[in-house]
Amino acid sequence: MSSTVQEIPAEVLEALTLPDLDGLPDAKVRGAECLWCPTRLTAETAVDLGVQRVPAEDCSSVSGMKWYPRACRACTADRAHCGLFAHTPMCDLCKTEATAARCTVGRGLYRLVRDNRR
Repeated sequence: MSSTVQEIPAEVLEALTLPDLDGLPDAKVRGAECLWCPTRLTAETAVDLGVQRVPAEDCSSVSGMKWYPRACRACTADRAHCGLFAHTPMCDLCKTEATAARCTVGRGLYRLVRDNRR
């Protein structure tokens, strides 16, 4: 099974709650290991979460740095599922079936769950 190359919008990534870069092991920062569990990743098993940049105004030692998080399919689906449950009750678009398709975050999280479930 190969990883799906897709652009994940920034607001969807925010709903996944990526961990802070400070203190993250090198293998997770460079995408060799899942961001949330110890699973070693390959090009075929990884879900690419895009190039991330630590905001320059951040006072940490890593401000302005680029990093390349990736995750295993199981963790991606679990995080997206949790993000969907947290997002939906607060989103006016997601509250009704007629407008749910217009919500970038809800639609993005749903796709991540669907495409990566076990």
